[in-house]
Amino acid sequence: MAAMEWFTPWFSASGYELSRLVLQRALAAVYLVAFFSAAMQFRALLGENGLLPAAAFVRRVPFRAAPSLFHWRCDDRVTVACAWAGVALAAAVVAGAADAVPLWASMVMWALLWALYLSFVNVGQIFYGFGWESLLLEAGFLAIFLGNARTAPPVLTLWLMRWLLFRVEFGAGLIKWRGDQCWRDLTCLYYHHETQPMPSPLSWYFHHLSRRLHRIEVGANHVAQLIVPFGLFFPQPVASVAAGLIILTQLWLVLSGNFSWLNWLTIVLAFSAVDMSALSGTPSYGAAPLWFAVVVCVAALLIVVLSYWPARNLVSRTQQMNRSFNALHLVNTYGAFGSVTRVRQEIVLEGTDDERLTAGTTWREYEFKGKPGNVRRLPRQFAPYHLRLDWQMWFAALSPAYTRGWFEPLVERLLVNDRPTLRLLRTNPFSEQPPTHVRALLYRYRFTTREERRETGAWWHRAFVREFLPPVHVSGEQGNHRTP
Repeated sequence: MAAMEWFTPWFSASGYELSRLVLQRALAAVYLVAFFSAAMQFRALLGENGLLPAAAFVRRVPFRAAPSLFHWRCDDRVTVACAWAGVALAAAVVAGAADAVPLWASMVMWALLWALYLSFVNVGQIFYGFGWESLLLEAGFLAIFLGNARTAPPVLTLWLMRWLLFRVEFGAGLIKWRGDQCWRDLTCLYYHHETQPMPSPLSWYFHHLSRRLHRIEVGANHVAQLIVPFGLFFPQPVASVAAGLIILTQLWLVLSGNFSWLNWLTIVLAFSAVDMSALSGTPSYGAAPLWFAVVVCVAALLIVVLSYWPARNLVSRTQQMNRSFNALHLVNTYGAFGSVTRVRQEIVLEGTDDERLTAGTTWREYEFKGKPGNVRRLPRQFAPYHLRLDWQMWFAALSPAYTRGWFEPLVERLLVNDRPTLRLLRTNPFSEQPPTHVRALLYRYRFTTREERRETGAWWHRAFVREFLPPVHVSGEQGNHRTP
């Protein structure tokens, strides 16, 4: 006990109890969304009959390269059960279960959330290859060492979370400044709201703001990502002000786009720098257990050592975005939109039930849940839920190289009306029987002007570019064939 009396003055962060409460419950809510996404989509994308079966992946990739519980068993029953177990555990933490148990049990709960989600990410291949997957894992790992209602928040863990938030924001700012010229001449938002992977219900309106406002937006973004993050390391109230500015800019991004849980998780991390003692007072705690202090210090030392590679990446002229430097995703590098697409292209999948193809063949479109399709359909808000197939379709339209391994299996599943695959889509125009042929066309999409919107009621205008995939059909036991 005497030893811990020496620890207490610097180990505990007085005044951050309410901030920790908000941070932990919100982080658990993000975990809940992530596991729910896995429960709804993993089978179709990565299951036994998925587009990129995880079972085949774990057979060719060793455990040390991609640690995952699914190396021991990887079938649909196990993966779906793990996803729903994650949902249940995350929901329990949101409800306060981690604060109602002993400290060691709380740490076990957070560790289980991290290990379960790591298992999905490490076998998820391109469908889990997004920066916010690593961000959730890194934040989730740090949450193991945040303590619970039985002990004061450890100052080391809060500082590590600020360091994570700093890398998210500053890294994103640097990759923009070093990347596309339009970020430096303040013109990127002339295009971004229209060409981003998944527009939101308000993106059309953001796109039609004046160019002067777009330039102000970009300038404000540079301030928010290249200057404000340094304020996180200043004494209060500067740190709280910096965190508040980050929260405001992230809410602006929430309104203007659908970026899964990236923006929400960034907001959650910002609470590590917010002093809310004026609202909650300062609860009294006994000295933290010695074993807990030791574990936190060891974890902090590990993070400091592993931070060498992300820190070096930040100052490098060849900065990389969204890279993990270790298989456990403990300390990563982040960034987004180092380059901005000027023109939006979309792949439209169509099917027909005609046995023979002629000039008069009637083709019917498959509609996706989030990505643009029907020009009259207003984009919907899905974030923080992540529509993984919709995002990959955006990448596929950029280059056929992004379709490798999963696009042809997708077409094959449509040809047989595969139910798990069809659940990923908004509509199936062949509910009675499968189509005889499926093809893919490439269109140029743009937001309609205000005048076009008034006249046609459409949110988008599209123009045919070319055939992306010729018609494909199933022919007996010979498999899939392209029809000339």
